[in-house]
Amino acid sequence: MTEPMTSPATAGPGGSGGKPPRTRGGTASRATPTARFTLPLPAFLRRHNLQLWIGAVILGAMVLLLAIGPLFVTDDPNRQDLLNTFAPSSVAHPLGTDQLGRDVLSRFLHGGRVDLIVAVVAVIVPFLLGTVLGSLAGYFGRWVDIVIMRLADIVSAFPFYVLVIVLVFVMGNGMGSIFVAISAVSWVAYARIVRGEVLVLREQEFISACRASGLSTPRILSRHIIPNTVSQGVIYAMSDIVLNIGVVVTLSYFGMGIVPPTADWGQMMNDGQQYMGTGNYGLILWPGFAVVIVSFALALIGDGLTNTLKPKR
Repeated sequence: MTEPMTSPATAGPGGSGGKPPRTRGGTASRATPTARFTLPLPAFLRRHNLQLWIGAVILGAMVLLLAIGPLFVTDDPNRQDLLNTFAPSSVAHPLGTDQLGRDVLSRFLHGGRVDLIVAVVAVIVPFLLGTVLGSLAGYFGRWVDIVIMRLADIVSAFPFYVLVIVLVFVMGNGMGSIFVAISAVSWVAYARIVRGEVLVLREQEFISACRASGLSTPRILSRHIIPNTVSQGVIYAMSDIVLNIGVVVTLSYFGMGIVPPTADWGQMMNDGQQYMGTGNYGLILWPGFAVVIVSFALALIGDGLTNTLKPKR
């Protein structure tokens, strides 16, 4: 008798009618696809930086609260009611009152406005000044670079907080003194960041082409150098705002910042510190929590901008 022939369609590599080969343990080996876990996020969050969006939402919510909150909380943040000190939470005073009978929620909202405005505005002048000086130092080099960088070394030789406190002490309390003190110290970081970027950028071929085509130096700086280096300064500005908030709160905490009776988060924490032993934690808890939340949101935005605006070379 002849043996039956096996068709190619049914014959497998193991000689058993196309069945997959068995492993040592007697089970067939199969290529099991692995499912990759992905967060159920909207499409625009999957395409863009999640940190940037989370930080923007948190900061936007805080800014919105501080912006429209005083429209609903109409109590004067400086009005005193000595017969109603340390009052608990109520409809009239949702967060209670402080040691002078002032509404804590009203002072929290107005104080947050002041601190954020000071912190953000105090970034603009150092950002512009540092960007211009850093661009000049990096592009021209030689004696221009030496003069600007030696000046930066002199400023950075002193601790940041110590120099700011000394300048505010000499000029006196108030927003103007804080602006001048921060601007006189903070420009150094921006200048060094931009200078490092310009040193690399000025050797690029398109900058050489600009020079060869006869473009003036101011045009090259304003149209090609600064726009391609300013992104790193913007990223640093997010962390600089956090630092400025810490400066404003710290100065007010030590009685050297915003002039009383203007509401301020640092002044609120200073006033509430001595009453923590009596159980009045809200006086220091709410402004301290707000500082942490704003700083966290700005840190997330800074990380997100780092990924988004990272230069590609």
